Amino acid sequence: MDNKEFGKILEQRTRNFAVIIVKLSAVLPDTPEIKVIRYQLSKAGTSVGANYREANRGRSKADFSNKIKICESECSESVFWLEIIKELNLLSESKIKPVLTEANELLAIFTSIGKNLKNKT
Repeated sequence: MDNKEFGKILEQRTRNFAVIIVKLSAVLPDTPEIKVIRYQLSKAGTSVGANYREANRGRSKADFSNKIKICESECSESVFWLEIIKELNLLSESKIKPVLTEANELLAIFTSIGKNLKNKT
């Protein structure tokens, strides 16, 4: 698989992740405390795909690299909020586990891309 094909697949994957995050956020309990978690998770989870799309349309290698770092950061934050949801037992294991798995996989991908970019400079 070449970089262009990989990029298209990853763009679709991050878009799907955003949709899943929005749907998951919508079923969280409606308390003041959980509203904060919902907002933070929604913001971070949807930002991954938006920033990756922007990275692919970047003006320079530096712009691409910066956006990839943002993707990595937003993935990490998404994992954090998903872990909080899991630890608070706000959703069933069957609902949270696949989303957490995908978030961790995306985090690993963006971490790897970031390291590869760093090694090329």
